Amino acid sequence: MTTVPGTDKPMKPGVEKIADVNPDLPVEITLTLRGPDLPSGATATEGAMDPADFRKDYGASQQDIDTVTAALSRLGLTVRDSSRTARSVSVEGPAKVVEKAFGVHLGTYRGPAEEYRGQEGPVQVPAELATIVTGVFGLDLRRVAHRLTAAPEAPPSGTALSPRQLEDRYDFPSGDASGQTIAVLEFFGGYFAEDLAQFCRKYRLPDATASLTTVSIDQQPIPTLAEIKQLPTSKQGEWIGASGEVMMDVEIVAGLAPGAEIAVYFAPFTQKGWVDILNRLLHDRPAVVSVSWGTREDDPTAFSTAAVTAIEQRLAALAALGVTVCVSSGDDGSGDNGNDGRCHVNYPASSASVLAVGGTEIKNGAEVAWLDSPGTRFDPAGNPTGGGATGGGISTVIPRPSWQQQVSVSRPDDGSDFDGRVVPDVAALASRPFYDLIMEGRDAPNGGTSASAPLWASLIARCYATLGPQQKPVFATPRLYEGDGLPAFRDITDGTNTSTPDPGVGYEAGKGYDAVTGWGVPVGINLPPVLRSS
Repeated sequence: MTTVPGTDKPMKPGVEKIADVNPDLPVEITLTLRGPDLPSGATATEGAMDPADFRKDYGASQQDIDTVTAALSRLGLTVRDSSRTARSVSVEGPAKVVEKAFGVHLGTYRGPAEEYRGQEGPVQVPAELATIVTGVFGLDLRRVAHRLTAAPEAPPSGTALSPRQLEDRYDFPSGDASGQTIAVLEFFGGYFAEDLAQFCRKYRLPDATASLTTVSIDQQPIPTLAEIKQLPTSKQGEWIGASGEVMMDVEIVAGLAPGAEIAVYFAPFTQKGWVDILNRLLHDRPAVVSVSWGTREDDPTAFSTAAVTAIEQRLAALAALGVTVCVSSGDDGSGDNGNDGRCHVNYPASSASVLAVGGTEIKNGAEVAWLDSPGTRFDPAGNPTGGGATGGGISTVIPRPSWQQQVSVSRPDDGSDFDGRVVPDVAALASRPFYDLIMEGRDAPNGGTSASAPLWASLIARCYATLGPQQKPVFATPRLYEGDGLPAFRDITDGTNTSTPDPGVGYEAGKGYDAVTGWGVPVGINLPPVLRSS
């Protein structure tokens, strides 16, 4: 047996093992496989590759897939699926067989915030697979990404912005998003059709429930409101909060991209869930994707290095196929809840293969960088602070992409020295006066960079529709750094994302590009020429 590099993870603080797993428990595993070096989103400037050419040039070899499936079948595992495009093989089997096949011991672990199945020891594979298998996911099911909700203070009645007001503020191109598919990725919560229908009626929009599909990854259940209300009272609050975030995504897209097909993907918030949901996107190839989930990029207890590699490869593949993945930059300012006196950025917003979206607010009629003191939503003990701020800064994990070399951002004096990817690329409204939404049949204004990301996804889809049926999706981010892209932005020059008092260092918005709001907020009517496919 040979250890698969990067598959071991330290336990979270306060976590203890409480039991061994049932040896007959069914366990599902996704393995990622080697392949040719992918075209990196860090250097991508061309149009989308043809999917068949991508599979031929960059997919896993059929020989490698056959070798893996044969070896795991001999060990007693059942092969469920394989994909050359996604470079993956999915298998399942009872825990006792899985433990032997991968050289680990599985247990049930409990911590302050969750109970989950975890692994002891690094993952191993048979020696014949040592150079083929790059990752094994599904053994450790701890939560690896978050979208912690801290509801905003209720704004004065009637002040939250409607879809039409947002379109006007950001000069959306005329028309709708007919012919486009927008994917929304969710890792917790439910979808409530009644709320979406009420939202569409309120604003006289096409009934988006007719054009929305939900896609369950790994048989992830998608509960209704009635089902959530049947949960124990102690669990209802978390589910309702997460579902409010889901409905925010869906209603923003429905309001700003009417006519689009909306595909809402639900997966577990595990490493396997992330890999599997991206594998599915590689096959479905929507025009644009919205993601409002993430975690501090350098948290060793979250994504393993093998998981980051797997996610990076899949995001790069989506970029090569012309899919722009819009990712929120986080709502906890320059520290990203690191609480160590240093600046941090959120992942996967820091990936060079996505469009990282920061947040603004409107004060005294002017749009500025979003910061509500103390700049973070939760204190170190997990208690809500009433604050928040747009995430942004310089990655200490992802190198600076070629298309970002011309931007100059000074790093705060926090002891870091890695000149990495700068976050965000762009921004949009995240706080006051908030987005007008419906939840549980009532007005429920909300915001955060979780709202900025679906706004940008909707705008890109509108631009594609404006350009006509001949338009092919493109990876948008590098184009926004070219000279011709600058008329598509209104610069945000005021504000900061400094999380105080700890870490107490951060970034200032200023003229031109900055690590608070990127290039600024959109002037949508000037964006279609920037995105035109050749």
